[in-house]
Amino acid sequence: MCMKNDTRINVIVNIIRTLVLTLLSFITFPWICRYLQDSMVGAYTWANTFVAYFLILAKIGIPNLAVRECVRVRDDKEKLSNKVQGFFLLQLISTVISFALMTAVVFSVPAIRDTSALIFILSINFIVGAFSFEWVFIALEKQFYMSVRSIVALTLCAILVIVFVTTPADVYIYAFIAVGVTVVTTIANLFYVRKFISFKKTMPYSFKEYVKPLAILCTLSLVISLYNQTDTFILGFLDKSKQEVASYSVGIKGIDIIIGIIAGLSTVFIPRAAYYYGKEDKRFFNNLTKYSMNICFFIVMPAIVTMACLAKPICSLISGNFDYSSLTGNYSSAPWVLVILCSMMLTYSLGDIIYGQILLPMKKEKYYLIAMLSGTALNVGLSILLGGFVANKFDWMTPAMGVAFGTAITDLLLIIFLVSISWKWVKKAIFNLNTLKIVIGNLIVLAISLLISKPLYMLWDYIGLANSVAAIMQMVTTVFVGAIFYLVFLGIVKEDLVYSFIRKKDLKEEDSVQQ
Repeated sequence: MCMKNDTRINVIVNIIRTLVLTLLSFITFPWICRYLQDSMVGAYTWANTFVAYFLILAKIGIPNLAVRECVRVRDDKEKLSNKVQGFFLLQLISTVISFALMTAVVFSVPAIRDTSALIFILSINFIVGAFSFEWVFIALEKQFYMSVRSIVALTLCAILVIVFVTTPADVYIYAFIAVGVTVVTTIANLFYVRKFISFKKTMPYSFKEYVKPLAILCTLSLVISLYNQTDTFILGFLDKSKQEVASYSVGIKGIDIIIGIIAGLSTVFIPRAAYYYGKEDKRFFNNLTKYSMNICFFIVMPAIVTMACLAKPICSLISGNFDYSSLTGNYSSAPWVLVILCSMMLTYSLGDIIYGQILLPMKKEKYYLIAMLSGTALNVGLSILLGGFVANKFDWMTPAMGVAFGTAITDLLLIIFLVSISWKWVKKAIFNLNTLKIVIGNLIVLAISLLISKPLYMLWDYIGLANSVAAIMQMVTTVFVGAIFYLVFLGIVKEDLVYSFIRKKDLKEEDSVQQ
């Protein structure tokens, strides 16, 4: 019972953190889109994507392996300290090599030199990140600390962005502010980590046992990064102006937030899944998988429905563009990118759960590696085909839309493969009566959203509200009404998450009456 309560508390804390960070993101990102404008947003996004590849190389899969190994010895401070010291040395060496390699590439490729200043500013992220020890806190399940620290750092970041970023030339200031979040986080971690580990060497390091899993996880990390960043990277070459990159980044922003919520919950479930599997407690392991899948469906499915229905007002609020009569410039294809990629919120999130909570604890990462290698190759091919050749033949399609179609198709095929190889553990977690209740609830939300969304905007516009205010009111009222119907329906049919909350509240009221 204690384990279950701890997991539930960690989930709640993590969701609160993600929601606060989402709110901050919806404050800063629209500000950036308005003041940096699409060309500079595109340049920043492309530079960040380039750096991300070398960030993954610097990590070489260490964080995932470190979490799994540290969880097993977290009750023994001496053994935990030994593990942490070993992984830190490995990451420090890999970071230096990665930075040297990135520098060589920047000065060797003429096409990259124009963004070299941005690249080197953003590369501070992974140099400083080597000293962050974030994986230690994930293994120790220090969710409250990580949440408070992240909220403070990103709130400070949001304030600085609003104060100092006011023209397209401020893109470098924005890059320094973004890097500053990592620096503040790392400083806080360095002070706090000493409470749990010692940096004094007392045992020899066992580097040999990490060679094989690190080889797989390093390759996997690079492939995942390629897969995640390929769309933006290819768009940068397909569109010299980088405006399509900006449209794509606006369209995918809301999707990234929902995926981030589910991925953030992995910091709760991965160490607990590794713990249960290591203890050979299959009942708790399976229950944890079902619980996390339940949360995924509960959050992601209504997000898909509402974002698809409210694509234009969402992208308008982010970018500041309320005119989508043309498909050229000014983030005009962003709403279509959002609609096309909506399914990714579910497919990518389920894939992340299967990898982090099933394949990783079981040391079966190679299956995910095979999936991601195939997916990356397919995504590159489809993105070039649909974003380059097909988009040029049809007036109604832009490169950003073509790349979005390629990514969505690839992600759908990937989740089919991952479900098939993990069928034994996921069939009851995915295909059950409770999931059906959520699906029906979202059909109700879809019908309501389609019915009231446009009339609501017309109402607020008729009253005389500004475009931005009318869009906000349209979104808020549509989501609010849909959420009420969704939660009421799930309560009536006794959906697991909603009904457990109602039942817990009733039990508390009964106890207070008896006392």
